Amino acid sequence: MAIRLPRIVSVKKVPKGYFAVYVGEYQKRFVIPVSFLNQPSFQDLLGLSEEEFGYSHPTGGLRIPCNEDIFLKLLLA
Repeated sequence: MAIRLPRIVSVKKVPKGYFAVYVGEYQKRFVIPVSFLNQPSFQDLLGLSEEEFGYSHPTGGLRIPCNEDIFLKLLLA
């Protein structure tokens, strides 16, 4: 199941109702709605993140061990 993405916000300050994730080899930052936390496909990505990094995320946002293109396809499909 894919997540419908109304918009991806790339801003320095995270607005209320959004959170930052860092994706890919170069840790590109995406600011996405917290409503995505309820989506099964995003929960799968969170599971991968837990397996890869545990609960240590020193960048201040969640690190997602996924290629940026794949991440965008999952969110936009």
